[in-house]
Amino acid sequence: MKKSLLFFGILFFCIISTTYAQKTSEFFSKADAFLKKNVKDGLVDYKGIHDHPDALDALVEMAGKLSVSKDKVDEYQAFWINGYNLMVIKGIVDNYPINSPMDIDGFFDKEKRNIGGTQITLNAIENELLRGNFPDEPRFHFVLVCGALSCPPIIDEAYMPATLNRQLEKQTKKALNDPKFIRVAKNNIKFSQIFEWYATDFTKDGQRIVDFINTCRAEKLPDGAKVSYYEYDWTLNEMK
Repeated sequence: MKKSLLFFGILFFCIISTTYAQKTSEFFSKADAFLKKNVKDGLVDYKGIHDHPDALDALVEMAGKLSVSKDKVDEYQAFWINGYNLMVIKGIVDNYPINSPMDIDGFFDKEKRNIGGTQITLNAIENELLRGNFPDEPRFHFVLVCGALSCPPIIDEAYMPATLNRQLEKQTKKALNDPKFIRVAKNNIKFSQIFEWYATDFTKDGQRIVDFINTCRAEKLPDGAKVSYYEYDWTLNEMK
């Protein structure tokens, strides 16, 4: 009897595990297809999605039913990065047409979305589930896209557990070598306000922001340059 119970217990666990893996795999696959269709050159076709919302609505519903474990680090991070970006798109589409995500009251810190089996704000995804759980990972700032032009550009693919580190590295290097993102004029450098708002993420162990940026730049920033921050452009990152 005990052997039978053990057998059925193991069988049940295997079935549950297989079902979970299939559902998470389906989410990543469908998120990838959605982004490939609706994102180009870092801009989003909000009007097209607004006019034909079924694919996004299905993705959001799927994301709400999934629950990912922090123990599976790559899967967890990839899920919440994709989830954040999709929920930004969903929030904008639900209020479309708008000129900026800032037109929506409480967009980041009050509006809760059903994702990962919980009701959560965008700020909580970023600051608690990602930055809070993984404080030594500054590259999140180059893949979480807030729906504005000054955000690092959204990519036309989903972040995948198997390729996450490579994708994080690629997007970080792309941003830090982009002359629109890091603006250099002789001995004057202007940084995105991301580096001002989240300075502690880039200055671990006595490292300066310039040091962090230079680890990813082909052309190093000069030592002793005058540093300032340009104003964040909250204009919607919309495909025209």
